[in-house]
Amino acid sequence: VLDEAIRTLTAMREKEGEILGHDLAARLDAISCCLEGIARRAPHVVLDYQKRLTDRIRELTEGVAIDETRLLQEVAIMAERSDITEEVVRFRSHIGQFKDLLAGVDAAGRKLDFLIQEMGREINTIGSKSGDAEISRSVIEIKSELAKLREQVQNIE
Repeated sequence: VLDEAIRTLTAMREKEGEILGHDLAARLDAISCCLEGIARRAPHVVLDYQKRLTDRIRELTEGVAIDETRLLQEVAIMAERSDITEEVVRFRSHIGQFKDLLAGVDAAGRKLDFLIQEMGREINTIGSKSGDAEISRSVIEIKSELAKLREQVQNIE
């Protein structure tokens, strides 16, 4: 009877783990999709800023000649401050590590929780560097999925 109870418990936990693994993988895919959208949008943010800045300066100076070099310097400074390439690369790395841990057989609960924490840091930095509404929406979506991931990871040993 005890052996049968242990087998049943083990089978139930394996099934639960399989379902949980699928849920985590699906959430990770959703996060990856949003992150790739952010990465695709990022170069356009600088171009949009340059256009808005140029239009605004022309509007304010009402036909007075604009120092194009100075305008390009301002755009370059903004581009440098808002560059999220490093954060996107690190976030992708964290996603890869997360997938590796899910595929492994060792206990990974604490490591997964740590990776979620690191992903949260990266997405917060991306959000603070970008003033773009589309990127901000994706940041919010990723944060929501990370919260759901964290909740599920609490059930992993």
